Amino acid sequence: MKRIALFLLIIAAACEQKPKTIIPVWEPYDETAWLEENAAHESVRMQYKLIQSKISDKNDMLNQIADQIIYFSKEDYQKLTPFILEQDIPTIQSHIKSGDLTYETLTQWYLYRIALFENSKDSALNNIIAINPKAVEEARKLDKNKSDNDHLIYGIPVLLKDNVNFEGLPTTAGAAAMVNNYAKDAFIVKRIKEKGGIILGKANLSEWANYYAMVNPNGYSTVGGQTLNPYGPRKFDTGGSSSGSGSAIAANYAAVAVGSETSGSILSPSSSNSIVGLKPTIGLLSRGGIIPISSTLDTPGPMTKSVIDNAIFLSAMTGKDAEDAATTDSPEGLKYYEDMKTGTVEGLRFGVIKGFLADTTYLENVSKIVAMGGDTVVIAPEQMDYNGFTTLLSGDMKVDLPHYFKTYAGDSISYTSVGDIVAFNKKDTTINVPYGQGRLEEIAALDITMDSLVSLRAEMNRRGKSYFEKPMQEHNLDIILSINNWTAGQAAVAKYPCLTVPMGYSKEGQPKGITFIAKPFEEAKLLKVGYAYEQATKLRRLPEAYR
Repeated sequence: MKRIALFLLIIAAACEQKPKTIIPVWEPYDETAWLEENAAHESVRMQYKLIQSKISDKNDMLNQIADQIIYFSKEDYQKLTPFILEQDIPTIQSHIKSGDLTYETLTQWYLYRIALFENSKDSALNNIIAINPKAVEEARKLDKNKSDNDHLIYGIPVLLKDNVNFEGLPTTAGAAAMVNNYAKDAFIVKRIKEKGGIILGKANLSEWANYYAMVNPNGYSTVGGQTLNPYGPRKFDTGGSSSGSGSAIAANYAAVAVGSETSGSILSPSSSNSIVGLKPTIGLLSRGGIIPISSTLDTPGPMTKSVIDNAIFLSAMTGKDAEDAATTDSPEGLKYYEDMKTGTVEGLRFGVIKGFLADTTYLENVSKIVAMGGDTVVIAPEQMDYNGFTTLLSGDMKVDLPHYFKTYAGDSISYTSVGDIVAFNKKDTTINVPYGQGRLEEIAALDITMDSLVSLRAEMNRRGKSYFEKPMQEHNLDIILSINNWTAGQAAVAKYPCLTVPMGYSKEGQPKGITFIAKPFEEAKLLKVGYAYEQATKLRRLPEAYR
């Protein structure tokens, strides 16, 4: 009996794990010098008034991480880094299969990395608003239930832009007015979870998806503070409005992230942070449960480090949503990633925009596409008339935001109009809207009939299609080549899909993306072409300070 008792004591002692990682308490810092330095920045969008959030305590986010990595050490992080850092999803899944990783350690690695960089003022990017406190617990369950038939997103940590509902965390759109918006899962989140994707947390964004003030920095929100670009914090713009998604994926804080776009809000931060971003055809992915600007133009989309990951993540989110009529024609069950390696540019005809050829990086990459076997035609599309564009967005938001409040918001949200948000912000404009709320005030005051709005939607769509279709038909083009989000407005109203892929860096190190544009529901073509280009060029590199 004594031997048995001693044995049990030894086993009990062995099972008592001592904490390996204790996260230090975050201390707010004096940001005065950095703000003064940026006051002279050449871009008004980088003339910051604030970097740290005035209403959020970063320790709340760090505490959501702390208990989940308490037994995960620095040595564990370093040992696993070669299996995860900059690796694509198929490679990560191969390491899971070989036993070098588990979904639990994969999730802990990302959480450790977030805590490592976000708990220092010199490396913090402010790109994460909140962490799912059950992420590691969910990963453990997935480790026990693996199947050979699982979707490739199974067990992969995912970040959501914080205008996308997730039942475990508030959905704020970065706004003080929405900090208590505990809502049910968005349609695309249900799809991700059904396939085993792990919601790691919420990414920062440009507040209200960049549609609340007349002039404001990309990446700033009252809840999250100022998102920074890992390639040049306070030097390079993050792009907007999916700024946190772009910055976080660039820094390898998660495998993939959801962004959303009305006009440029995936393309801009993806190209600015040297990642791959897809703005899908309107209606390919549901908007149900996503805080809107415009039901006419809004779409979520995947933001990833590679094209293969983009295709995998896109396939995980697709599906018809009975609550979103735009998805009626959405093709279901397409596995965009399955035949990616057959992708080629050979024999395809690309429209090269004449006005962009002065950009030497663009010119160099057009030459690379020619060398790969693509045919190029220089085109000079007619300038699109943007008159009415802002009225369209404002008119839609005046209708669509109340619809979100009524249909998708949490029970604690009692707002019924944009005017209610304006009134809330006026309680303390210094804290709630340091950059003002001129756009929201315009929306609240806008007087437009539904007939006029419907007519405007059709007219803007006609103009956008004309911008692309005239040269595409005249020259029998498959794809038009753009830069970053430079033709995002035209593609938005035309409802054309766009894929941006890293195409290099300026002399100063600022990332640039080449953007492929095709006709509606030609995402498979875009992804194959993007994959072929990416594999031939391999131009993305990890931000130096986040290696």
